Amino acid sequence: MNEDVSDGWAASAVAWIVEQGEDGDYGRRFVLDAPMRARIEGRGFRNALDVGCGEGRFCRIMQRAGIRTTGVDPTEALLARAMELDPQGDYRLGRAETMDFGAEFDLVVSYLSLIDMPDLAGSVARMVAALRPGGTLLIANLTSFNTAGPSEGWTRDGEGVLRFVIDHYMDERPTWVTWRGIRVQNWHRPLSTYMTLLLDHGLQLRLFVEPQPTGGDPDRIARHRRVPFFHIMEWQKPA
Repeated sequence: MNEDVSDGWAASAVAWIVEQGEDGDYGRRFVLDAPMRARIEGRGFRNALDVGCGEGRFCRIMQRAGIRTTGVDPTEALLARAMELDPQGDYRLGRAETMDFGAEFDLVVSYLSLIDMPDLAGSVARMVAALRPGGTLLIANLTSFNTAGPSEGWTRDGEGVLRFVIDHYMDERPTWVTWRGIRVQNWHRPLSTYMTLLLDHGLQLRLFVEPQPTGGDPDRIARHRRVPFFHIMEWQKPA
């Protein structure tokens, strides 16, 4: 099968837009949105850069909190949808590692986009460069033990008990993940890769949480509590 140049995103854009809708998929709607909103609301952020903004859903959420937004994404079809839903918005075609912003944003957000970036070091460097001194980098990411699971993931052991299988945790690698007509490339990296890179930029960790589901299907809640998908980190650039 031939892969497209956007790591599957161009071919998966229509299915992704359907999956997200206005309220987001399960993880966004029931796990991540509330704690992410809590980190942006009422804190005086004036402008924000959303890196890997996709169809612009979190940009629109930030705008409702009174924050002026700029969204960057490499997938044209997703940006077209963002501009359709938000005609006055600022959406730009580009990759994280080649962004060229000065230190102009109070807030830079990566909402489940770091896992899509092959050049993590270059991407983080450009995010940090875009932050004004004292600014905040807000990250929602897949947990590294979870990305070490595919393609095996949930499986049954010899006694028929459902278990989550992880392997080769320390080996950074791309993996192809497929669900509901979406097939995209994610990157597995151990947590230490992210933490070391962010610390090496002199950022200060202000928050690290593993949010739990607040609703939805009980079976999905139970699985998420056994093997959480997400964590949220907030880092501050020294003033």
